[in-house]
Amino acid sequence: MAVNDTLAGTHKIIEEAREQQHNQLIPTVNDFNQELTTLNLGPTHPATHGIFQNILQMDGERIVSGVPTIGYIHRAFEKIAERRPLYQITPLTDRMNYCSSPINNMGWHMTVEKLLGITVPKRAQYMRVIMMELARIVDHLICNSILGVDTGAFTGFLYVFQEREKVYEIYEEVCGARLTTNMGRIGGMERDFTPVALEKLRKWVKEFPAVMREFQSMFDRNRIFMDRTQYVGGITAEKALNYGFTGPNLRAAGVDYDVRVMNPYSSYQDFEFDIPVGTNGDTYDRYLVRNEEIWQSLRIIEQALENLPEGPYHADAPHYYLPPKQAVYQNMEALIYHFKIIMGEIEAPVGEVYHSVEGGNGELGFYLISDGGRTPYRLHFRRPCFIYYQAYSEMVVGQSLSDAIVTLSSMNVIAGELDA
Repeated sequence: MAVNDTLAGTHKIIEEAREQQHNQLIPTVNDFNQELTTLNLGPTHPATHGIFQNILQMDGERIVSGVPTIGYIHRAFEKIAERRPLYQITPLTDRMNYCSSPINNMGWHMTVEKLLGITVPKRAQYMRVIMMELARIVDHLICNSILGVDTGAFTGFLYVFQEREKVYEIYEEVCGARLTTNMGRIGGMERDFTPVALEKLRKWVKEFPAVMREFQSMFDRNRIFMDRTQYVGGITAEKALNYGFTGPNLRAAGVDYDVRVMNPYSSYQDFEFDIPVGTNGDTYDRYLVRNEEIWQSLRIIEQALENLPEGPYHADAPHYYLPPKQAVYQNMEALIYHFKIIMGEIEAPVGEVYHSVEGGNGELGFYLISDGGRTPYRLHFRRPCFIYYQAYSEMVVGQSLSDAIVTLSSMNVIAGELDA
């Protein structure tokens, strides 16, 4: 009976909150005696690009105000991680921004390596850079091609998604997975690049630029696309900083902040690349910035392939890095380490660390607290989508309903990362 009473009390609180929200959005009459309409945008694909909701007040086709609602696919990853050994948390990070999973994986591995004091060999660092930049390219291709679909142009989407499939074939050769990759390991990579993987990489890097140029030729100076995206969903640099924007959405507003440059990791200081910035912070600028970042990522990959160091592809960290399977069958020490790692019996040192990487959507950070146990005491994911989505309602005020769709598309809000 006590449980039922508790549930009833919870339901009452929820209903009161909904009623209060509804009362705030009841259609009113403005100064011109025009009735406002309440429109429920979401939580369905494809218009909202994910499972989240915006309750908009509309004056005809114009948006007067909006109230966002999130949490529809909240999976409590941070709490789940408190009951998992460090290496078993990697698959959770896959399911945040699943458009660029390798960046999530390797950002988490670097955080743990900072806690454990593990130095990763140079070859593994370069291999990570190649995989992360491939993931960034795929992420931006998905965002910009679907933005084209939202403005009525489907052809560009088909062109670049063929290239996305080729990148996923490279993923398969490197780790055996495609979308949720679980790529790499604490201490480095799970395996070295095979000759087939390197061949596919070099072939793709050589052929992709022609496809990218053709994609841009469809949109960059397309009058319909420009009319739909220029001066739509803009935000100033000051407001973007106040909201905590990072990544392409911040750089489109004119702020050249990039974690890879401001706080280099995984040998990014070895590579030459530019940070593209916009001026208006609008949908068109976000599109242009992501396109240019694709070209810069290609530059980085070419440099990494050309200068890929020799040596081991993982650190000498037997307490945290799984030994080769063949060694497990033949060597008692390897068998013991394998058992202890798989069963989560190795304790982490006491410590508190934060590490961030430049994710597809901005600064992706991991705040880890260890009390010396076998699992994190606390773990927090800094998800860039969660930070900048707060500004969406303000960005679309005064815009039309169709503008709200392309604005959301250009922000690249990924529901898995938003809710986590």
